[in-house]
Amino acid sequence: MSHAAVEFQGVWKKFSRGEKHDSLRDLIPALANSILRKPKQIEDLRREEFWALHDVSFQLSPGDALAIIGPNGSGKSTALKLLSGILRPDRGGVRVRGRLGTLIELGAGFHPDLTGRENIYLNGTILGMRREEIDRKFDAIVDFSELHDFLDTPVKRYSSGMFARLGFSVAAHVDPEVLVVDEVLSVGDYHFQQRCYDRMREFIRNGTSVIFVSHSMPAVTGLCKQALLLRRGEPLFLGDTTTAIQMYHSLHQEESKDSDIEILDAAVTDATGAAREVFEPGEQLNIDISFKALKPVPKSHAALLIRTVDGQFVLDTATSKLIENSSIELSPGDVAHVRFTVDMNLRNGVFELGFTLTSEIEIIDKFIYYNGALKRVVMVGDRKANGFVHMNPSAAMSIVRK
Repeated sequence: MSHAAVEFQGVWKKFSRGEKHDSLRDLIPALANSILRKPKQIEDLRREEFWALHDVSFQLSPGDALAIIGPNGSGKSTALKLLSGILRPDRGGVRVRGRLGTLIELGAGFHPDLTGRENIYLNGTILGMRREEIDRKFDAIVDFSELHDFLDTPVKRYSSGMFARLGFSVAAHVDPEVLVVDEVLSVGDYHFQQRCYDRMREFIRNGTSVIFVSHSMPAVTGLCKQALLLRRGEPLFLGDTTTAIQMYHSLHQEESKDSDIEILDAAVTDATGAAREVFEPGEQLNIDISFKALKPVPKSHAALLIRTVDGQFVLDTATSKLIENSSIELSPGDVAHVRFTVDMNLRNGVFELGFTLTSEIEIIDKFIYYNGALKRVVMVGDRKANGFVHMNPSAAMSIVRK
Protein backbone atom coordinates (compact mmCIF):
# COMPACT_ATOMS: atom_id res chain seq x y z
CA MET A 1 0.00 0.00 0.00
CA SER A 2 1.40 3.40 -1.01
CA HIS A 3 1.96 5.99 1.70
CA ALA A 4 2.77 8.81 -0.73
CA ALA A 5 1.20 12.17 0.07
CA VAL A 6 0.79 12.94 -3.65
CA GLU A 7 0.44 10.51 -6.56
CA PHE A 8 0.34 11.71 -10.15
CA GLN A 9 0.23 8.59 -12.28
CA GLY A 10 0.25 8.54 -16.10
CA VAL A 11 -1.79 11.73 -16.37
CA TRP A 12 -3.06 13.01 -19.72
CA LYS A 13 -5.08 16.22 -20.12
CA LYS A 14 -6.29 17.83 -23.35
CA PHE A 15 -7.97 21.13 -24.21
CA SER A 16 -9.58 22.63 -27.29
CA ARG A 17 -8.08 25.83 -28.70
CA GLY A 18 -10.52 28.67 -28.24
CA GLU A 19 -12.65 26.60 -25.84
CA LYS A 20 -14.36 28.94 -23.42
CA HIS A 21 -17.54 28.52 -21.35
CA ASP A 22 -18.52 31.77 -19.69
CA SER A 23 -22.08 30.76 -18.89
CA LEU A 24 -24.36 27.79 -18.37
CA ARG A 25 -25.89 28.57 -21.78
CA ASP A 26 -22.45 27.94 -23.38
CA LEU A 27 -21.60 24.94 -21.23
CA ILE A 28 -24.72 22.80 -21.76
CA PRO A 29 -24.41 22.55 -25.59
CA ALA A 30 -20.69 21.80 -25.26
CA LEU A 31 -21.40 18.96 -22.81
CA ALA A 32 -24.17 17.61 -25.04
CA ASN A 33 -21.86 17.61 -28.06
CA SER A 34 -19.16 15.78 -26.13
CA ILE A 35 -21.65 13.10 -25.05
CA LEU A 36 -23.07 12.57 -28.55
CA ARG A 37 -19.70 12.43 -30.30
CA LYS A 38 -18.38 9.03 -31.25
CA PRO A 39 -15.87 7.83 -28.63
CA LYS A 40 -12.23 8.14 -29.68
CA GLN A 41 -8.98 6.68 -28.45
CA ILE A 42 -7.14 8.72 -25.84
CA GLU A 43 -4.22 9.27 -28.25
CA ASP A 44 -6.56 10.70 -30.92
CA LEU A 45 -7.02 14.44 -31.13
CA ARG A 46 -9.54 16.44 -33.08
CA ARG A 47 -8.23 19.30 -35.17
CA GLU A 48 -8.88 21.93 -32.47
CA GLU A 49 -7.48 19.86 -29.58
CA PHE A 50 -4.01 19.64 -28.07
CA TRP A 51 -2.38 17.82 -25.18
CA ALA A 52 -1.71 20.11 -22.24
CA LEU A 53 -0.18 17.15 -20.36
CA HIS A 54 1.09 13.98 -21.98
CA ASP A 55 1.68 10.94 -19.71
CA VAL A 56 3.10 12.76 -16.67
CA SER A 57 3.96 10.86 -13.48
CA PHE A 58 5.51 11.70 -10.12
CA GLN A 59 4.90 11.12 -6.43
CA LEU A 60 5.84 12.88 -3.20
CA SER A 61 6.30 11.54 0.30
CA PRO A 62 5.51 13.70 3.35
CA GLY A 63 8.10 16.47 3.63
CA ASP A 64 9.15 16.30 -0.03
CA ALA A 65 9.31 19.47 -2.15
CA LEU A 66 9.01 19.26 -5.94
CA ALA A 67 9.51 22.13 -8.38
CA ILE A 68 7.72 22.02 -11.73
CA ILE A 69 9.62 24.08 -14.31
CA GLY A 70 9.47 24.66 -18.03
CA PRO A 71 8.68 27.32 -20.63
CA ASN A 72 5.31 29.03 -20.57
CA GLY A 73 2.68 26.81 -22.11
CA SER A 74 4.40 23.61 -20.95
CA GLY A 75 1.53 22.48 -18.70
CA LYS A 76 2.77 23.57 -15.26
CA SER A 77 -0.41 25.36 -14.18
CA THR A 78 -2.56 22.58 -15.65
CA ALA A 79 -0.75 20.10 -13.39
CA LEU A 80 -1.47 22.28 -10.36
CA LYS A 81 -5.15 22.59 -11.25
CA LEU A 82 -5.38 18.80 -11.54
CA LEU A 83 -3.74 18.44 -8.13
CA SER A 84 -6.18 20.98 -6.68
CA GLY A 85 -9.23 19.23 -8.11
CA ILE A 86 -10.16 22.16 -10.36
CA LEU A 87 -9.62 19.91 -13.41
CA ARG A 88 -9.93 16.16 -13.96
CA PRO A 89 -7.50 14.14 -16.07
CA ASP A 90 -8.60 12.56 -19.33
CA ARG A 91 -6.49 9.57 -18.45
CA GLY A 92 -4.43 8.49 -15.46
CA GLY A 93 -4.93 9.24 -11.79
CA VAL A 94 -4.28 12.05 -9.33
CA ARG A 95 -4.43 11.40 -5.60
CA VAL A 96 -3.72 13.78 -2.73
CA ARG A 97 -3.76 12.41 0.82
CA GLY A 98 -4.43 14.91 3.57
CA ARG A 99 -5.48 18.51 3.80
CA LEU A 100 -4.64 20.57 0.71
CA GLY A 101 -3.62 24.24 0.67
CA THR A 102 -3.48 25.96 -2.71
CA LEU A 103 -2.33 29.27 -4.13
CA ILE A 104 -2.49 28.89 -7.90
CA GLU A 105 -4.32 31.97 -9.15
CA LEU A 106 -4.60 35.50 -7.80
CA GLY A 107 -8.08 36.13 -6.48
CA ALA A 108 -9.18 32.49 -6.67
CA GLY A 109 -11.74 32.01 -3.90
CA PHE A 110 -12.12 35.77 -3.36
CA HIS A 111 -15.24 37.80 -4.05
CA PRO A 112 -14.20 41.23 -5.36
CA ASP A 113 -17.03 43.10 -3.63
CA LEU A 114 -16.31 41.63 -0.20
CA THR A 115 -13.73 43.09 2.16
CA GLY A 116 -10.46 41.47 3.09
CA ARG A 117 -11.99 40.43 6.42
CA GLU A 118 -14.98 38.80 4.73
CA ASN A 119 -12.80 37.10 2.15
CA ILE A 120 -10.64 35.51 4.84
CA TYR A 121 -13.74 33.67 6.02
CA LEU A 122 -14.91 32.90 2.48
CA ASN A 123 -11.53 31.64 1.26
CA GLY A 124 -10.83 29.76 4.47
CA THR A 125 -14.17 27.96 4.16
CA ILE A 126 -13.43 27.02 0.55
CA LEU A 127 -10.09 25.57 1.70
CA GLY A 128 -11.87 23.39 4.26
CA MET A 129 -11.57 25.39 7.48
CA ARG A 130 -14.48 25.60 9.93
CA ARG A 131 -15.68 28.96 11.20
CA GLU A 132 -14.31 28.23 14.67
CA GLU A 133 -10.89 27.47 13.20
CA ILE A 134 -10.88 30.68 11.16
CA ASP A 135 -11.90 32.66 14.27
CA ARG A 136 -9.00 31.12 16.18
CA LYS A 137 -6.44 31.84 13.44
CA PHE A 138 -7.84 35.15 12.21
CA ASP A 139 -5.33 37.41 13.98
CA ALA A 140 -2.40 35.26 12.83
CA ILE A 141 -3.63 35.39 9.22
CA VAL A 142 -3.92 39.18 9.34
CA ASP A 143 -0.54 39.58 11.05
CA PHE A 144 1.17 37.45 8.39
CA SER A 145 -0.48 39.39 5.54
CA GLU A 146 0.37 42.78 7.13
CA LEU A 147 -2.89 44.14 5.68
CA HIS A 148 -4.32 45.51 8.95
CA ASP A 149 -5.08 48.92 7.44
CA PHE A 150 -6.95 47.41 4.46
CA LEU A 151 -8.91 44.69 6.21
CA ASP A 152 -12.26 46.41 5.69
CA THR A 153 -11.54 47.51 2.10
CA PRO A 154 -13.20 45.57 -0.77
CA VAL A 155 -10.53 43.38 -2.36
CA LYS A 156 -11.38 44.70 -5.84
CA ARG A 157 -9.35 47.73 -4.74
CA TYR A 158 -6.34 45.59 -3.77
CA SER A 159 -3.19 45.53 -5.85
CA SER A 160 -1.94 42.19 -7.22
CA GLY A 161 0.65 42.12 -4.44
CA MET A 162 -2.04 42.59 -1.78
CA PHE A 163 -4.05 39.77 -3.38
CA ALA A 164 -1.00 37.51 -3.09
CA ARG A 165 -0.44 38.50 0.53
CA LEU A 166 -3.99 37.70 1.56
CA GLY A 167 -4.20 34.52 -0.51
CA PHE A 168 -0.95 33.05 0.78
CA SER A 169 -1.70 34.07 4.36
CA VAL A 170 -5.00 32.16 4.34
CA ALA A 171 -3.49 29.12 2.57
CA ALA A 172 -0.54 29.08 5.00
CA HIS A 173 -2.86 28.86 8.00
CA VAL A 174 -4.89 25.94 6.72
CA ASP A 175 -2.09 23.80 8.22
CA PRO A 176 -1.92 21.85 4.97
CA GLU A 177 -0.43 18.41 4.58
CA VAL A 178 0.05 19.23 0.89
CA LEU A 179 0.74 22.80 -0.30
CA VAL A 180 0.49 23.78 -3.97
CA VAL A 181 1.96 27.17 -4.96
CA ASP A 182 2.12 28.79 -8.41
CA GLU A 183 4.19 31.72 -9.70
CA VAL A 184 1.76 34.18 -8.06
CA LEU A 185 4.25 34.94 -5.27
CA SER A 186 6.41 36.80 -7.79
CA VAL A 187 4.03 39.79 -7.64
CA GLY A 188 4.68 40.42 -3.96
CA ASP A 189 7.43 42.64 -2.59
CA TYR A 190 10.80 41.10 -1.76
CA HIS A 191 10.26 41.17 2.02
CA PHE A 192 6.98 39.28 1.77
CA GLN A 193 8.36 36.78 -0.76
CA GLN A 194 11.14 35.86 1.65
CA ARG A 195 8.62 35.38 4.47
CA CYS A 196 6.59 33.09 2.21
CA TYR A 197 9.66 31.04 1.30
CA ASP A 198 10.64 30.80 4.97
CA ARG A 199 7.13 29.61 5.80
CA MET A 200 7.26 26.98 3.06
CA ARG A 201 10.62 25.71 4.34
CA GLU A 202 9.05 25.46 7.79
CA PHE A 203 6.18 23.44 6.31
CA ILE A 204 8.65 21.07 4.63
CA ARG A 205 10.60 20.56 7.88
CA ASN A 206 7.30 19.70 9.60
CA GLY A 207 6.35 17.09 7.00
CA THR A 208 4.20 19.06 4.53
CA SER A 209 4.63 18.12 0.87
CA VAL A 210 5.12 21.16 -1.38
CA ILE A 211 4.63 21.44 -5.15
CA PHE A 212 6.08 24.72 -6.42
CA VAL A 213 5.89 26.28 -9.89
CA SER A 214 8.23 29.15 -10.69
CA HIS A 215 10.41 30.73 -13.39
CA SER A 216 12.77 31.93 -10.64
CA MET A 217 15.60 29.40 -10.56
CA PRO A 218 17.12 30.80 -7.33
CA ALA A 219 13.75 30.26 -5.61
CA VAL A 220 13.54 26.75 -7.05
CA THR A 221 17.05 25.76 -5.92
CA GLY A 222 16.52 27.31 -2.49
CA LEU A 223 13.32 25.38 -1.84
CA CYS A 224 13.32 22.10 -3.79
CA LYS A 225 15.78 19.22 -4.13
CA GLN A 226 13.75 17.60 -6.91
CA ALA A 227 12.29 19.11 -10.08
CA LEU A 228 10.07 18.04 -12.96
CA LEU A 229 10.88 19.63 -16.34
CA LEU A 230 8.00 19.90 -18.80
CA ARG A 231 7.91 21.03 -22.42
CA ARG A 232 4.65 21.27 -24.39
CA GLY A 233 3.01 18.99 -21.84
CA GLU A 234 5.62 16.22 -22.00
CA PRO A 235 7.92 15.29 -19.10
CA LEU A 236 11.57 15.68 -20.12
CA PHE A 237 13.24 15.04 -16.77
CA LEU A 238 12.36 14.18 -13.17
CA GLY A 239 15.21 14.26 -10.70
CA ASP A 240 17.70 16.54 -8.96
CA THR A 241 17.06 20.26 -9.32
CA THR A 242 20.52 21.19 -10.65
CA THR A 243 20.26 18.79 -13.59
CA ALA A 244 16.70 19.92 -14.31
CA ILE A 245 17.77 23.58 -14.43
CA GLN A 246 20.70 22.82 -16.74
CA MET A 247 18.33 20.98 -19.10
CA TYR A 248 15.90 23.92 -18.85
CA HIS A 249 18.59 26.31 -20.09
CA SER A 250 19.55 23.91 -22.88
CA LEU A 251 15.90 23.81 -23.86
CA HIS A 252 15.89 27.58 -24.41
CA GLN A 253 18.92 27.24 -26.66
CA GLU A 254 17.21 24.53 -28.73
CA GLU A 255 14.05 26.59 -29.14
CA SER A 256 16.04 29.60 -30.33
CA LYS A 257 16.58 27.85 -33.69
CA ASP A 258 13.01 28.80 -34.65
CA SER A 259 13.22 32.47 -33.74
CA ASP A 260 10.88 35.37 -34.20
CA ILE A 261 13.88 37.71 -34.21
CA GLU A 262 17.41 37.88 -35.57
CA ILE A 263 20.21 39.07 -33.30
CA LEU A 264 22.12 41.73 -35.25
CA ASP A 265 24.68 42.60 -32.57
CA ALA A 266 25.48 41.78 -28.96
CA ALA A 267 28.30 43.71 -27.29
CA VAL A 268 29.72 43.85 -23.77
CA THR A 269 31.42 47.09 -22.69
CA ASP A 270 32.61 48.77 -19.50
CA ALA A 271 31.64 52.18 -18.09
CA THR A 272 33.88 53.96 -20.62
CA GLY A 273 32.31 52.15 -23.58
CA ALA A 274 35.37 49.99 -24.19
CA ALA A 275 34.75 46.38 -25.25
CA ARG A 276 35.72 44.04 -22.41
CA GLU A 277 35.49 40.38 -21.48
CA VAL A 278 37.42 40.51 -18.21
CA PHE A 279 36.12 42.51 -15.24
CA GLU A 280 37.05 43.09 -11.65
CA PRO A 281 34.48 43.01 -8.81
CA GLY A 282 32.35 46.14 -8.64
CA GLU A 283 32.99 47.31 -12.20
CA GLN A 284 30.10 48.46 -14.37
CA LEU A 285 29.13 46.27 -17.30
CA ASN A 286 26.88 47.18 -20.21
CA ILE A 287 25.39 44.67 -22.60
CA ASP A 288 23.84 46.06 -25.77
CA ILE A 289 21.53 43.91 -27.88
CA SER A 290 20.26 44.87 -31.33
CA PHE A 291 17.70 42.62 -33.00
CA LYS A 292 15.40 42.59 -36.01
CA ALA A 293 11.85 41.22 -36.09
CA LEU A 294 11.45 38.35 -38.56
CA LYS A 295 7.77 37.92 -37.66
CA PRO A 296 5.27 40.22 -35.92
CA VAL A 297 6.36 40.56 -32.29
CA PRO A 298 3.41 41.27 -29.97
CA LYS A 299 3.83 43.26 -26.77
CA SER A 300 6.96 41.79 -25.21
CA HIS A 301 9.69 42.51 -22.71
CA ALA A 302 13.45 42.03 -23.03
CA ALA A 303 15.28 40.31 -20.20
CA LEU A 304 18.88 39.88 -19.06
CA LEU A 305 19.96 36.62 -17.45
CA ILE A 306 23.27 36.12 -15.68
CA ARG A 307 24.18 32.59 -14.67
CA THR A 308 27.17 30.46 -13.78
CA VAL A 309 28.52 28.09 -16.43
CA ASP A 310 26.96 25.17 -14.51
CA GLY A 311 23.49 26.71 -14.84
CA GLN A 312 22.90 28.52 -11.53
CA PHE A 313 20.99 31.80 -11.89
CA VAL A 314 22.72 34.89 -10.49
CA LEU A 315 20.40 37.56 -11.90
CA ASP A 316 17.15 37.64 -13.86
CA THR A 317 15.75 41.07 -14.69
CA ALA A 318 13.65 42.61 -17.45
CA THR A 319 12.80 45.93 -19.06
CA SER A 320 9.30 45.59 -17.56
CA LYS A 321 10.88 45.87 -14.09
CA LEU A 322 13.33 48.64 -14.95
CA ILE A 323 11.53 50.93 -17.42
CA GLU A 324 7.95 52.19 -17.27
CA ASN A 325 5.78 51.58 -20.36
CA SER A 326 8.54 49.44 -21.86
CA SER A 327 6.55 47.04 -24.05
CA ILE A 328 8.31 46.13 -27.30
CA GLU A 329 5.95 45.72 -30.26
CA LEU A 330 7.51 45.16 -33.69
CA SER A 331 6.49 44.55 -37.28
CA PRO A 332 8.65 42.39 -39.58
CA GLY A 333 11.82 44.32 -40.45
CA ASP A 334 11.70 46.60 -37.39
CA VAL A 335 14.94 46.86 -35.42
CA ALA A 336 15.13 47.31 -31.64
CA HIS A 337 18.05 48.10 -29.37
CA VAL A 338 18.19 47.31 -25.64
CA ARG A 339 20.93 48.14 -23.15
CA PHE A 340 21.24 46.62 -19.68
CA THR A 341 23.71 48.01 -17.13
CA VAL A 342 24.81 46.16 -13.98
CA ASP A 343 27.53 46.38 -11.34
CA MET A 344 29.47 43.11 -11.43
CA ASN A 345 29.83 42.43 -7.72
CA LEU A 346 30.77 38.82 -8.38
CA ARG A 347 33.57 36.52 -7.25
CA ASN A 348 36.29 35.15 -9.51
CA GLY A 349 34.91 32.89 -12.20
CA VAL A 350 33.23 32.67 -15.59
CA PHE A 351 29.65 33.87 -16.02
CA GLU A 352 27.23 33.76 -18.94
CA LEU A 353 25.07 36.70 -20.01
CA GLY A 354 21.90 35.70 -21.84
CA PHE A 355 19.04 37.54 -23.50
CA THR A 356 15.37 36.55 -23.69
CA LEU A 357 12.22 38.03 -25.14
CA THR A 358 8.90 37.22 -23.41
CA SER A 359 5.47 37.95 -24.86
CA GLU A 360 2.82 39.32 -22.50
CA ILE A 361 -0.04 38.44 -24.87
CA GLU A 362 0.28 35.01 -26.46
CA ILE A 363 -1.28 32.07 -24.66
CA ILE A 364 1.75 29.90 -25.34
CA ASP A 365 4.42 32.39 -24.44
CA LYS A 366 7.72 32.91 -26.17
CA PHE A 367 10.54 32.61 -23.63
CA ILE A 368 13.59 32.03 -25.76
CA TYR A 369 17.26 31.95 -24.88
CA TYR A 370 18.94 33.50 -27.88
CA ASN A 371 22.28 31.92 -28.75
CA GLY A 372 23.27 34.96 -30.78
CA ALA A 373 23.21 37.08 -27.64
CA LEU A 374 25.07 34.66 -25.36
CA LYS A 375 28.23 36.21 -23.96
CA ARG A 376 30.75 35.06 -21.39
CA VAL A 377 32.71 37.30 -19.06
CA VAL A 378 35.56 36.46 -16.69
CA MET A 379 35.72 37.92 -13.20
CA VAL A 380 39.21 38.35 -11.72
CA GLY A 381 40.69 40.09 -8.72
CA ASP A 382 41.68 39.37 -5.15
CA ARG A 383 40.24 36.29 -3.43
CA LYS A 384 39.24 37.56 0.00
CA ALA A 385 36.20 35.30 0.18
CA ASN A 386 34.20 32.60 -1.58
CA GLY A 387 30.61 32.69 -2.82
CA PHE A 388 28.64 34.25 -5.67
CA VAL A 389 29.12 37.91 -4.76
CA HIS A 390 32.07 40.18 -4.03
CA MET A 391 31.31 42.42 -1.06
CA ASN A 392 34.83 43.77 -0.42
CA PRO A 393 35.02 42.12 3.01
CA SER A 394 37.23 43.28 5.84
CA ALA A 395 37.66 42.10 9.41
CA ALA A 396 39.07 43.19 12.77
CA MET A 397 39.85 41.11 15.80
CA SER A 398 41.46 41.28 19.23
CA ILE A 399 42.40 38.75 21.84
CA VAL A 400 42.43 39.29 25.58
CA ARG A 401 44.54 36.67 27.30
CA LYS A 402 44.44 35.80 30.94
